[in-house]
Amino acid sequence: MVVEGSAVSQNILNRFCSASQPTIKRCLAAALLFGVVSMVILSYYVSNNQWHSVIREPPQPSFRCHSHNKRLIKSNISATNIHTASGKLRFDPKVLVFMETQYSRLGKHICEVLEASRIKYKVEVAGKSLPLLTNHDKGKYAVIVFENYEKYLSMNKWNRGLLDKYCVEYSVGIIGFVPSKEETFVGAQLKGFPLFISTNLKLKDYYLNPSSSILRLTRAGEVHFGALPAGDWTIFKTNDSSYEALAWARPQHFVPISSEDVSPFLPVIVQDHGLFDGIHRVLFGNGFKFWLHKLLFLDSVSFLSHGKLSFPLRRYLLIDIDDIFVGEKGTRMKPADVQALLQAQERISSIVPGFHFNLGFSGKHYHRGTEEENEGDDELLENAVSFWWFPHMWGHTKPHLFNNISYLEDNMNRNYQFAKEHGIPTDSGYSVAPHHSGVYPVHEQLYEAWKRVWNIRVTSTEEYPHLHPSRFRRGFIHRNIMVLPRQTCGLYTHNLFMERYPGGAARLESSIRGGDLFYQFVFNPINVFMTHLSNYGNDRLALYTFESVIKFLQCWTNLQLSTLPPLQLAEKYFQMFPEESNPVWVNPCLDKRHLAIWSSKKSCDQLPKFLVIGPQKTGTTALYTFLSMHPTIVSNYPSAETFEEVQFFNGKNYFKGLDWYMSFFPVPINSTGNYLFEKSATYFDGDLVPLRAHALLPHAKLVTIMISPIRRAYSWYQHMRAHKDTTALKYEFYEVVTANDKAPKNLRDLRNRCLNPGLYAQHLERWLTFYPPSQLMIIDGEELKADPVAVMNKFQQFLKITPFVDFTNHLRYDPQKGFYCQVTQQNSTKCLGRNKGRHYPPIDLLAQKFLKIFYLSSNIALSKLLTRLRLPIPQWLEDDLS
Repeated sequence: MVVEGSAVSQNILNRFCSASQPTIKRCLAAALLFGVVSMVILSYYVSNNQWHSVIREPPQPSFRCHSHNKRLIKSNISATNIHTASGKLRFDPKVLVFMETQYSRLGKHICEVLEASRIKYKVEVAGKSLPLLTNHDKGKYAVIVFENYEKYLSMNKWNRGLLDKYCVEYSVGIIGFVPSKEETFVGAQLKGFPLFISTNLKLKDYYLNPSSSILRLTRAGEVHFGALPAGDWTIFKTNDSSYEALAWARPQHFVPISSEDVSPFLPVIVQDHGLFDGIHRVLFGNGFKFWLHKLLFLDSVSFLSHGKLSFPLRRYLLIDIDDIFVGEKGTRMKPADVQALLQAQERISSIVPGFHFNLGFSGKHYHRGTEEENEGDDELLENAVSFWWFPHMWGHTKPHLFNNISYLEDNMNRNYQFAKEHGIPTDSGYSVAPHHSGVYPVHEQLYEAWKRVWNIRVTSTEEYPHLHPSRFRRGFIHRNIMVLPRQTCGLYTHNLFMERYPGGAARLESSIRGGDLFYQFVFNPINVFMTHLSNYGNDRLALYTFESVIKFLQCWTNLQLSTLPPLQLAEKYFQMFPEESNPVWVNPCLDKRHLAIWSSKKSCDQLPKFLVIGPQKTGTTALYTFLSMHPTIVSNYPSAETFEEVQFFNGKNYFKGLDWYMSFFPVPINSTGNYLFEKSATYFDGDLVPLRAHALLPHAKLVTIMISPIRRAYSWYQHMRAHKDTTALKYEFYEVVTANDKAPKNLRDLRNRCLNPGLYAQHLERWLTFYPPSQLMIIDGEELKADPVAVMNKFQQFLKITPFVDFTNHLRYDPQKGFYCQVTQQNSTKCLGRNKGRHYPPIDLLAQKFLKIFYLSSNIALSKLLTRLRLPIPQWLEDDLS
């Protein structure tokens, strides 16, 4: 059309200029007129979206499921298998993965699939000695995976015998991947087995065995037609009845002579029923280059673990359409798009019972489009009862930009009134913040305003704990608001037309057909997808995408798709994953996306640079006092409840959030270089403390003090007696430490607080799981008491802090107290309070003997740990081990 219009204009110009030998001025005027006309025509046809709606036909899902050709396989398609064992299983639900090297590509993909499926696993490099396989007559692993099956076949006789014996005795199966080699093998025998392989084959047309007992997630009956990726496939051949094909393919070079000519099936995955040596196996002739193998791998893990490593087949789906009124002119939905949305919702609900699109609105942007797009807005409201709805902010405001809760409440109230005036339901209990602002990292004012105005109980975000990798996204609960993890479908606000999709239509198709989007459904029992208004106008890519992937899921899986309103969906999520209820606060300054949606009034310089982690009754208060003498070392503000200790990472205070924690530290001034720290002696033996501390403070230094665990236990007992604890006053020390698990709860609690912190090696190993040894300083409590100046010098070197302070003139021994005290400006000493430096009666010999035996194995482990860390063995440890 544009070309025709230009040709007409050119013809007019030629005639005009040649008719009567016009002057130059007249030709220039005509040329100018020609340019204007051309630009108007071009602008109209290029930019007018009404024209687009006439000439464009949005893409429609075009594929259908295939079925097995009955001439090729005459078995009936089996029902979904339930992988359960009749007998009692004696192993933990965990996978042991043997990788060729720690950098192996397939091995990393295996681990990623397990991680995405929330399956626990441990990695070992093949070729080294076997890890410990049992624990108190219980197997530690349910399935063994070899990235390269040849590593299993070539194990030394001793290790191979131990592993095989373990698998037989505990009913543990093996999954092996048989890799290709530079040298091509034809009919080569696998060492020690009646199984033969041929390698480096090019194959096509992938078939599944519908009779296989392994298939569970994977639907039998579907066929992948066409060439399979790569030319390095391995196929299997055997006449032994122990082996059964799970999948077949054909050679690419086969050309049928007639319509009845069928190429031979080549087994590419085989199941070993264990008839040969009592071990069940599944062997893959290729890795994860072919998308279906991830699905079959998960089925194999489920089958070999007797169902202990498998999720229910139910999958829940929620599709949010964010910003339903927010969009530039020319990109928004029109009445025809709204009708298409309703029709698609009806089609999807026939597969996903009760399905509704969930529409998020910012009322300020209502009627901000073209005339036809405004009619689309009205069409949405006329059909409001057909959808689910949730509020954004009134003006699509980013909440983290505002610390004034009154402003946020006013913004939300305007949106609330808009909903009331236009018949939009207001009781969903669900909301999403624009750009995930304020949800995570948490902006406390947003959570409070949500509850006050909308009674919000549920929200969702992609950002917890981080956007990437998506397989790690999790949920949490904060301020009684449940936060669900959101997934992305690959569509963003700028994805308007199929031909402009990043990477082209082929990339979108690959995501749908066995790619990222497909596996989002496979890996996640609950999926909350984020889409945008513009994805439902223009080419309606969201409708195409979701209808296509749902059909593809029907073809290839036995997953049962469902939906629930957001509040019920969140309750379902935390019923399934109760361990996720408690959040883990991550340092916002270590993630660019998090920093971008964190209040500018907050600073990570307000977080401590080192922690004194305890344990209690080892001298941590004395160290805290000495540190406070340094001019650039600044402690947290005192707490009304726990005095100098914040006790954030190990108790209920953690759920008060990051803002609460940061309020205990001074806001840094540009001209100061304060070195912030906090001391909480209860951190040392807290189970979750190392994980939480590392998430927020991964670069922090750690300081712990150790004395004889026997003396520490006795000191804690006497501490409780001094504080009039009724249990400590009632029982003698020996009665406390020897109390059994049938004793009264208050006695057991006192026993645990006396004994557990002294298991130093156990607690240190947990800290060293998260922090490198270079960030840990272990102080000998006896040296701190006898020569604190030397300890403080070592400490300053450890921190690499300036200025270096000579504590000789700041500390003086007080013979009356029996320890060093602070020297005041008046040259007198200021010592710790009356409750410090008490003189206790000697510990009775019976209790001392019991504790020496009790701590023996822990002290031996501590000695080995200190040796490994190249740290000196303190005298008290040598004495306790003597």
